[in-house]
Amino acid sequence: MARRPAHRLRRRGRTALPAAAALLLGLLALRLWVLEPVAVASDSMEPTLAAGGLVFVFKPGPVLAGVGPGDLVVFTSPVDGTRVVKRVVAAGGQRVEVRDAVLYVDSVPVEEPFVDPATIDGTYYPRTFVPAGTVFVMGDNRERSIDSRDYGPVPLELIGGTVIGVPR
Repeated sequence: MARRPAHRLRRRGRTALPAAAALLLGLLALRLWVLEPVAVASDSMEPTLAAGGLVFVFKPGPVLAGVGPGDLVVFTSPVDGTRVVKRVVAAGGQRVEVRDAVLYVDSVPVEEPFVDPATIDGTYYPRTFVPAGTVFVMGDNRERSIDSRDYGPVPLELIGGTVIGVPR
């Protein structure tokens, strides 16, 4: 087997280090500004997301595509400061209410196959107007979720990103 000249090996070493550093910086930038893994801290989104599971958050999602009903979003909870995942059920300008465990948006019942109404039968939430620039969020596990029914609509500027890879 022929040996490579030493000057060729040194040249390859000089290019490998900057390439590795650029790759590392690119991955760091990707995580900081584009895509971030987030652990699901509670069972409030079951059965859609299991507690302890991992989701990927597309950080520029709210800016690029906006946020609307059906989207799963990540934000800091106003209750305890933890990062939480919730489903947007209504956007600014809409009215939301829950009657006998059925979600109504603008007086129209919303089909939610991911919510088990048997566990929350008899649940009510009064009709509430969602102000412009905010969204109303709820967990899919309505019985166990602390959400906009407790702390009100969430300002859009507090949304840290949208969850990707989860069916709507």
